[in-house]
Amino acid sequence: MAPPDDAPGRPARDAPAVRPGTAAAALGTQPVGRLLWHACSQTTLSVGVYGIYALTNAWFVARGVGATAVAAVNLVAPVLLGLGAVSTAVGVGGASLVSRALGAGRTERAAVAAGNAFAVFWAAALATTVGGLLLLDPLLALLGVDAATHDLARDYAVVLLAGAAVSTGFSSLVRAEGRMRFSTMLWVVPVVVQIVLDPLFIYGMHLGVRGAALGTVGGQAVSAGMSVWFFFVQRGRPYRVGLRELRPRAAVVRALFGVGAPSFLAGFGATLLTVLVNTSLSHAGGAAGGAVALAAYAVCARLQTFATMPQVGISQGLQPVVGYNAGAGLRARVGRARTLALRSTVVYSVAVAVVLVALARPLVGVFVDAPAVVDTGADALRVLAVGIAAAGVAPLVSAYFQAIGRPRPSYVISLGTLLVLKVPLVVVLGRLGVIQTWVALAAGEAAAAAVALVVLRRLVGRDAAAARQTSVVPS
Repeated sequence: MAPPDDAPGRPARDAPAVRPGTAAAALGTQPVGRLLWHACSQTTLSVGVYGIYALTNAWFVARGVGATAVAAVNLVAPVLLGLGAVSTAVGVGGASLVSRALGAGRTERAAVAAGNAFAVFWAAALATTVGGLLLLDPLLALLGVDAATHDLARDYAVVLLAGAAVSTGFSSLVRAEGRMRFSTMLWVVPVVVQIVLDPLFIYGMHLGVRGAALGTVGGQAVSAGMSVWFFFVQRGRPYRVGLRELRPRAAVVRALFGVGAPSFLAGFGATLLTVLVNTSLSHAGGAAGGAVALAAYAVCARLQTFATMPQVGISQGLQPVVGYNAGAGLRARVGRARTLALRSTVVYSVAVAVVLVALARPLVGVFVDAPAVVDTGADALRVLAVGIAAAGVAPLVSAYFQAIGRPRPSYVISLGTLLVLKVPLVVVLGRLGVIQTWVALAAGEAAAAAVALVVLRRLVGRDAAAARQTSVVPS
């Protein structure tokens, strides 16, 4: 847990050590609307570019290797999601600690938080590489890989596991000090590299799914290299990470996971749901029907990832703004940022859902030609769009509570809705058929959004009442 003097709404004891006029200082001085627009547009551009890569990667694999290869890649996706959950957990936890420390003027504390985030992730990545390669076949069986997809999935997974150590650039830590443009470059430059490498490896060198995996790891390595330069080498920043800051400190590691654990659980939930959905679909309608449903879901998952990228961008853009101002005790700015971000994600989500429903068939047809896959994918996308309309609310509310250093509400939103709503819906409805699986996914997103709004309203109201009471001075 963060120390008491870092609590939201309480001003720091020490004079700020962040120089005026810097990107970090601007988080507490610029108009909130303009600041949030700049932050969210940069983060949305970042994740949107990655969404474009996800689509182009699927297209290269589908056209260059085949629909079975797309299904195999999607079956291995939980490996990336699981490791991504770890990097997101320590990244979000570290970003919350960094932004609040900078808001309070404590740059040394920010350096230690960033260094420990790197150390924890690298240790987890090494364990993932060693454990995953040693237990690869049992892992693939757990993911639902069958005989038709085994060899392709194995080739893809080996490369991804070998490159686990470079699978993040910690853009959340960069955003925590207001460096939005460099954070964007941590996404844009690697994605450009990946888009160049994919056709080179898949078509030029005829490496198939291994080529797609090598393109992914190659781009990630560029991002990791840029991140190491930024944190360990670049001068003129509020802090710099050295060997001393990499030494794990129990209190900091606890705070990293305390704040970031809801993000890990959300990532783990996405991994679990993907495995459950793949398992349900693989048994739907026999071998042929299962293969069609898996290929359709693989395409829809890529389209859904791209469509929800602005939701992710808004949540990520909100965090440094809220975290810094919470650390500085600027409660009104925190509330204003929260309201604007929530309105924005709802408006966008509804609009993109309408577009997906209207263009479902042509969008799926861009990736595959098989009529059965196109029909199944179009039906799936129309149902999933209902969930997409609500999908941005729960992550945004969870990100808000993490940014102000209050992980408990985030646990309710991420873990509670996963265990009580999403998983049971997929398990129960998934047994009834393919269409029911799509309905389960959409219903889970809508229910999670409702829970998040109830939690937000109650806790914000309680905080406002407490603030009014403390502001009353006895006569």
